[in-house]
Amino acid sequence: MMWMINLLLLVTFFGQSCTPAPEKSPKPNIVIFYVDDLGYGDLGCYGGETVKTPFLDSFSKTGILFTDAHSVAATCTPSRYSMLTGEHAFRHNAAILPGDAPLIIPEDKPTLPDMLKKAGYTTGVVGKWHLGLGNGNVDWNGTVKPGPLEIGFDYSFLLPSTGDRVPSIYLENQQVVNADANDPIMVSYSKKLEGYPNGLDSPQLLRQKADTQHSNTIVNGISRIGYMSGGKKALWRDEDFPTVFSEKANEFISKNSEKPFFLYFSFHDIHVPRVPNEQFAGKSPMGPRGDAIMQMDWTTKQVVAHLEKLNLLENTIIIFTSDNGPVLNDGYEDLADQLVGSHKPAGPYRGGKYSAFEAGTRVPMIVAWPGTIKPQTSDALVSQIDFYRSFASLLGVNLGESEAIDSEDHLGALTGKSTKAREWMLEESYSFSARQGNWKYIAPIPENKKVPAFMANKGVESGVGRIHQLYDLSKDPGEKQNLADSMPELVQKMQEYVKGVVNKQNAGATVNVSGN
Repeated sequence: MMWMINLLLLVTFFGQSCTPAPEKSPKPNIVIFYVDDLGYGDLGCYGGETVKTPFLDSFSKTGILFTDAHSVAATCTPSRYSMLTGEHAFRHNAAILPGDAPLIIPEDKPTLPDMLKKAGYTTGVVGKWHLGLGNGNVDWNGTVKPGPLEIGFDYSFLLPSTGDRVPSIYLENQQVVNADANDPIMVSYSKKLEGYPNGLDSPQLLRQKADTQHSNTIVNGISRIGYMSGGKKALWRDEDFPTVFSEKANEFISKNSEKPFFLYFSFHDIHVPRVPNEQFAGKSPMGPRGDAIMQMDWTTKQVVAHLEKLNLLENTIIIFTSDNGPVLNDGYEDLADQLVGSHKPAGPYRGGKYSAFEAGTRVPMIVAWPGTIKPQTSDALVSQIDFYRSFASLLGVNLGESEAIDSEDHLGALTGKSTKAREWMLEESYSFSARQGNWKYIAPIPENKKVPAFMANKGVESGVGRIHQLYDLSKDPGEKQNLADSMPELVQKMQEYVKGVVNKQNAGATVNVSGN
């Protein structure tokens, strides 16, 4: 009898040991951490030494650290529009929006969350929005729509625009959080409203001095762009952003942990006004901008740790990146330019936010999928506009003819299976730039177009002009030696590429590209 029991135990043991391990879900969760104004050189894993980013430095070793990754544009709204639609923002005249702008993504336009919902995903966005809300006449005391829920998201918790613009409230789905019918919210970008002091009339109330544009309604000791009245119970406190957003993100993850989900975590950090939480304030030698970088590192850790706690990490693709290059002085006197020291926010590259030079769009990007993606460094030329078609490829979703028209499938590069991605890439600032390999071309702007004066006031090199510019980034990453005159054939080739993309037939708006 005993030998039969032993035999049964052996059969059971070997039967269990030979059973194949369950495969990973064919629909991994997807989390995109989208930081605001983070430069290529701002993280330790990209060479930064002044500010400590211990979590991201460690996290970068678990996945792919990209050295030639790009936002689609050198400013926030166009980059966000392009990433979520898979098409260039200029086709819809998308530019930086005021806080009361209508929703800039048409409700009938396919979006990344739309596509993922078709594949069975629950979709959520937490953080800065800045893509407009409503149809031009928002009732902040009622139902605020159209917005994220009308373009593919199942859940949203937002800063309606960004921290330097009113209304200074949170919006959860279609309702203002803590709205009070007895204290209705009014917002205007054309006339002064009574109820809150403003920075020009009451500068003594300010914690940070601001330029004229940012010196309207004061909330939490910080003056903002635009005027607001009412909604006192709904006002945010800037210092709470990291905890509020990470907690809302983790609630979304917990609620949807049993099915595939997509989370677009859109940071306010390190955008101005930089008002870090008390646990980070004064902890960096670079002042509030450095403190905000440390805060951003901490916030990312809270969400990734929650994924790990729920045993979701190995079935989640995580992308960490930025919406454009860095900027120091962007409207508030927070000593960012005085305290930067030897730190190089753009690394070895020229320019930054707003600029046509390389640092306008070359940003940090880390992609991790623990257990699937092997740790590595990649110099593949990648663009955020390609997330759309690459994820569609991963999930086997067929896209419509007019869907994500500028997006390419580079799933191989995003998962580390290929060292190549784009051969050509278009970049958008106040002009158009192109990349082919290490060649960088900046198209001249038309004679009737002027460079905005604010760039000079912010200490930003625009990179735009009336002449063709051509640089060899392999030898000249700082874009100092213009080779256009000595290489006319290459200039013409790259100019034709820019014109071809910009004037693509049946792709919406066309834009004048100078041929001079």
